Amino acid sequence: MAMEGKIYTKKGDSGTTSLIGGKNVSKSCIRVESYGMVDELNSFTGCLYEKVEAGDTRNFLFEVMNRLFLIESHLAVDPVSGSKKYFPELLASDTEAIEKEIDRLTAALPPLANFILPAGCEKAAMAHICRTVCRRAERTILRLYETEPVHPEILKYINRLSDYFFVLARSLAHSCGSGDVVWKI
Repeated sequence: MAMEGKIYTKKGDSGTTSLIGGKNVSKSCIRVESYGMVDELNSFTGCLYEKVEAGDTRNFLFEVMNRLFLIESHLAVDPVSGSKKYFPELLASDTEAIEKEIDRLTAALPPLANFILPAGCEKAAMAHICRTVCRRAERTILRLYETEPVHPEILKYINRLSDYFFVLARSLAHSCGSGDVVWKI
């Protein structure tokens, strides 16, 4: 789809934005913060995607980016607008796909016996950044969920996704030869 006109509208210059459905809200409201956090996570996921070689992991990260964009879209809809559904639902099978990918990666890893540092190689460190941004997004979405409707599958997906990024970080650290970088006190 081609966009027409200029990218800037100047409508947000006063600190407000429109949710899908038309409601104007402050750019600092928890709903905007929630989809902004997911957008940030998606951007970091894109950085990781660009560093990972072709194969199952890269393909899976592409699917994750698509699901994150779907989640952003759902979070951007005004829940009381009475508007029709704009986007397909996030499904339990989307979360199950993460679990299957975690199991696939875990099968090739040694058991975890220590706390590990977010290091090992550049790709592993980037996966750890995705993990921590994902946890922050989860906390923000949970704050929204406590006051406004949020599809419960979104919370499940984001929670499982942070687990995936942890296991992916370990997998990438092992594949680059460094293995887990153990926390030493």
